[in-house]
Amino acid sequence: MSSPSSKAQEAREALAGRLREMRLDAGITGRELAVRCDWSESKSSRIEHAKTPPSDADIRAWCGACGVPEQAGDLIAANRQADSMYVQWKRLQRTGLRRLQESGAPLYEQTRQFHVYCSNVVPGFFQTPGYATALLTSIARFRGTPDDVSDAVAARMERSHVIREGDHRFAVLVEESVLRYRIGSPEVMAAQLGHLLSVMALPSISLGVIPFTAPRQAWPLETFTIFDRQRVHVETLSAAIKETQPSDVALYFKAFGNLKDVAAYGTEARSLITAAIEAVG
Repeated sequence: MSSPSSKAQEAREALAGRLREMRLDAGITGRELAVRCDWSESKSSRIEHAKTPPSDADIRAWCGACGVPEQAGDLIAANRQADSMYVQWKRLQRTGLRRLQESGAPLYEQTRQFHVYCSNVVPGFFQTPGYATALLTSIARFRGTPDDVSDAVAARMERSHVIREGDHRFAVLVEESVLRYRIGSPEVMAAQLGHLLSVMALPSISLGVIPFTAPRQAWPLETFTIFDRQRVHVETLSAAIKETQPSDVALYFKAFGNLKDVAAYGTEARSLITAAIEAVG
């Protein structure tokens, strides 16, 4: 599977190709298109060769210049989809962390079935305020974002109501390492692990822990969430990646299934969490 960033570029190149074909079908040169759009010929070339992503206004002007303004809507939608496939965190978090928490709330409300795999931290909707504060503080410092951690934590806690309200179901897998990584003070970590024990009892939640000693069918992966088997959000160090292509969603769902097969549930999972609490000291 090609990388999400290269796939985003492929989508941009496909859009540029459609714009070029539109110009050729209209029988005009790049210079004539530039004149009709009232911009430089070099801009036409950059757009047509996927060097510069067009704005909504650019696409409307291009379609108008080619005599097919009715095609602008579909092309704008395709352009926006390509632009959202791979978005750097520095862009998403440029005004702080609160807005990012709030922007995800509608999707959480709409989703009925979550499949979540976490290899590094406790899933956001299972986090305690203390754990979330420690984690978001470290993220804000690392990325140099405006300090709105307290507001971001409040927004994350508000978003987490979906685990207790509404018709939502959660199939969640965490690596045992998630229970051992120290995020915050020992007291914060112990409280977080205790909270995991309590949320396991909720009827909407299936929580599995993949033990260190489990025979691996799938290697540890990047953290990802599958929403209603329709889209996948993947978190890397540099970017937030959204996958909507059915074959890619199916690939992540297959990986989730392989990981699920080696996870511990029920009493065994509780024992792993309890052992981690004891290790906190």
